[in-house]
Amino acid sequence: MSNNNNPFGNLKSDFPASIVVFLVAVPLCLGIALASGAPLFSGIIAGIVGGIIVSTFSGSPLGVSGPAAGLAVIVLGAITELESFQIFLLAVVIAGVIQIILGLLKAGIIGYYFPSSVIKGMLSGIGIIIILKQIPHAFGYDSNPAGDFEFFQSDGHTTFSELYYMLEYISPGALIISTLSLLVMILWEKPFIKRFKASQVIQGPLVAVILGIILNLMFKGMPDMALHSDQVVSIPVAGTFSGFIDLFTFPDFSQLFNKDVYVVALTLAIVASLETLLCVEATDKLDPQKRITPTNRELIAQGIGNISSGLIGGLPITQVIVRSSANIQSGGKTKASAFIHGVLILFSAMLIPNVLNLIPLSSLAAILFVVGYKLAKPVTFKQIYRQGIAQFLPFMVTILGIVFTDLLVGIFLGLVTGVMYILWNNYRTPYHFDPEQYNAGDPITIELSEDVSFLNKAGIMNTLNHLPENSKVLIDASRAKNIHTDILEIFDDFRLSAKRKNIRFSVTGLNNRNKLDPVKSFKTVVDKHVRYDQIRRPVDEITN
Repeated sequence: MSNNNNPFGNLKSDFPASIVVFLVAVPLCLGIALASGAPLFSGIIAGIVGGIIVSTFSGSPLGVSGPAAGLAVIVLGAITELESFQIFLLAVVIAGVIQIILGLLKAGIIGYYFPSSVIKGMLSGIGIIIILKQIPHAFGYDSNPAGDFEFFQSDGHTTFSELYYMLEYISPGALIISTLSLLVMILWEKPFIKRFKASQVIQGPLVAVILGIILNLMFKGMPDMALHSDQVVSIPVAGTFSGFIDLFTFPDFSQLFNKDVYVVALTLAIVASLETLLCVEATDKLDPQKRITPTNRELIAQGIGNISSGLIGGLPITQVIVRSSANIQSGGKTKASAFIHGVLILFSAMLIPNVLNLIPLSSLAAILFVVGYKLAKPVTFKQIYRQGIAQFLPFMVTILGIVFTDLLVGIFLGLVTGVMYILWNNYRTPYHFDPEQYNAGDPITIELSEDVSFLNKAGIMNTLNHLPENSKVLIDASRAKNIHTDILEIFDDFRLSAKRKNIRFSVTGLNNRNKLDPVKSFKTVVDKHVRYDQIRRPVDEITN
C-alpha cells in the first residue's frame, strides 16, 4: 500500500518507475518537437516543466505531463501562421491562463461524459499505434520522428507504408539490439527472475537501455553493425552552463494585442484540456488503487505548466497517456515518479547529454512494445465484446479512428458512434404498435417512465403514427417525474391529428410534473448510457 500522506514515501517503487518514464519521455520530447517544427530543445523544456512544475500542483497520483503528439499538427500550423516561434510562445502562455480559468469554472467535469468504451478504446488504440510506430525503429529505419503518432506522417508516409519501406533499410545492429532488449523485458517479468531482490529494484527497461548502450559501443568498430546518428537519441549538447541557458527562448510580449495569438491560444487551451481530461480518465482506470484525480485541479496545474513552459521556450503541455501508462506499468505509486522524471530530464540535459546520445532508439522501441502490448491486451477485446454491441462498437470505432487518423479524431468518432447508437436504440424501441396483433376496440395504454428525454422523440412519434384509426389511446404519465418539452409538444400536435383519424387521445398524470431541461436531459442520457424513453410495456403487449 502506498503512503499517500508522504509523496516521497514510496521511492523504492517511484524511483525505478521515474527512470523508465524518463527513458521513454526523452526521445518523445525530441520527436514531438521535430514533428511540431519547433526547436528540439523546446521539447526537452516541456518535458522538464511537465515533470517538475505540473506534478507539484497536480492532484493526479500517476499522471505524467509533457509535450503531446496530439498537439503537433496544431503547433506546426500555429508557428507557420504566427511567423515566429517567440510569438507562438506568447500564445502558449495565454493558453495556460485560459486553462486556469477553465479549472476555476469547474470545467473539469467534461471528462466524465466520455463513455467507458471510448476511453478503453483510446487506451487500446494508443497501444496498437505505439507498437506499429515503433516497429521501424526496432529495425533501424528511423526516418520518421519518434513523436509522429498520426496515420499520415510528416515524412509523407503512412503508418503502414512505413512498414514496407522499413524492409529496404534493415539495420542488423539495430535489429539485434531491439531483439535482445525485448527479450530482456520479457524475461524480467518471469517468476524465476523476480526471485532475485535486485530485479525488484532494477527494472527491466533500465537493463534493456544499458544493454543497448553497451552493444552500441561494441558495434562502433564494425562497419556493417554500427548505428547511424539518426538511430540513437539526440539531445542538444550545450557544453557549458551559459551555453545551456542560451538554449532557452522567451515569448514576444509585443504581440500581446495580436488577435491571431488569442485564436491560437484558445485552440491550444481547448484541445490540450480535452486531451488532458481524457488522459486523466484513462490513467485513473489503469491505477491499481483506483484513485480519482480532481479534474478541476488538474486543469489549473496544466495551466500553470503551460504558462511556465511558454515563458522559457517550451512546447504546450498536456497529461500524456504514453508516459502515464509507462509509469503505472513500471510500478509507480505516487506523483513523486513524475516529479523525479522531470528532474532527471533537467540534469541529464545539463550534465550528461553525451551519455544519453548513446541510447539506441531500437532499445527504446523494445520498451514501448511492452507498454503498447499492456495497453492493448487481447483479453481487453474479449471483455468488451462480451459486454455487447453497445460497448464493442464505439470501442472498435475509437481504435480504428486512432490508428487511421489521430488521437482526437479517433476519440471523436468513438463518441459520435456511442451517441448515435443511443439515438438509434431510442428510435427502434420495442413499443411500436403492431397492427396485426391489435384487436379492434381494445384500448391502448402507453405508460411513460420517470424520465422522458428529447432523445425519445423519434421513437414516440413513430409509435403514435402507427396507432390505428377509431382507437382509444391513453398516455399514462403518472410515474413520470421529468418530461422534456419536446415530448409535450408531440402530444399536443398529435391531439390535433388524432381527430382526423377518429382517435380518442388523452394524457393523464401531467399535474405537478417537471419539464425536463434539454441540457440536463442530454447530460443524463450520455452520462449514464441508459434509455430513459421508456414506455414500460410494449403497445403490442398491452393490446393483447
